[in-house]
Amino acid sequence: MNQPLWKRLFSYFTEFHIESAPSDINPHLYVSLSKDRYQLSTANAIYSYGDLYDNYNKTFQQLDLDSLNIETVLVLGFGLGSIPFMLEQKFKKNYHYTGIEIDENVIYLAEKYVLSNLKSPIELYCTDAFAYVMQTQEKFDLIAMDVFLDDIIPNSFETQDFLEALKGLIEENGTLLYNRLSLTKQDLNATKVFFENDFIKTFPNGNYIDVGGNWMLMNKKIS
Repeated sequence: MNQPLWKRLFSYFTEFHIESAPSDINPHLYVSLSKDRYQLSTANAIYSYGDLYDNYNKTFQQLDLDSLNIETVLVLGFGLGSIPFMLEQKFKKNYHYTGIEIDENVIYLAEKYVLSNLKSPIELYCTDAFAYVMQTQEKFDLIAMDVFLDDIIPNSFETQDFLEALKGLIEENGTLLYNRLSLTKQDLNATKVFFENDFIKTFPNGNYIDVGGNWMLMNKKIS
């Protein structure tokens, strides 16, 4: 859904509230217009922010996307679709996306404000990402693990069982990006412990990119 030109221009100076859509999963869920991008937020976190969703924007800038031979992408925690949005609009990539989002109100907002402007094929499912990963037999060239409830990653997504199941969904030579908070000292310590004690057990060649306020964990080194 396009906004009036005046509002788009003024959004570079002030944030405009567009729509609230609270749900049982996200009691404080709303879309605003900021810097001419739709931003999806909860009480304590930004779920999506177009190509300004820096955790992935900065990561994609450091990856040689052409060398990764990506055709299929799994997005766990779809939000407004920042990942397909920036890959298509900013990085000029045309991939096939499978999006998993547990909150039907988030899907409603994504379809209303963002997805109609994208050309990439997107299959979007309203289901629990943990259940999907544990059950599906599909494989993907790129997996973006971006599941948060507000600013917390649910415990089930930190288990060895989940990581092993996630590993099974990655195509040979495929890439996993696992988004973790590192904004506060507590966040950083928890992410370090998870990376060193759990992530590396499943992905011995694992690495991470510090994108400022978040670590993007990866299943392999990058050149």
